[in-house]
Amino acid sequence: MKKLVLAAALAAAASSATAGSLAEPIVEAPVIVEETTSSSAGIIIPLLLLAVVAVAASQ
Repeated sequence: MKKLVLAAALAAAASSATAGSLAEPIVEAPVIVEETTSSSAGIIIPLLLLAVVAVAASQ
């Protein structure tokens, strides 16, 4: 009798462990981060202006 109860308990535990569905898994699209190419003119022009002002102030 004990073997029958043990077999029933193992069968119940094994059947509940295989839960799942046949639905398609939800796969999110990968996030792509595009790096922007910065122009060096954005920093060169203020530096040149600062150099001109420094030269003018020293004279």
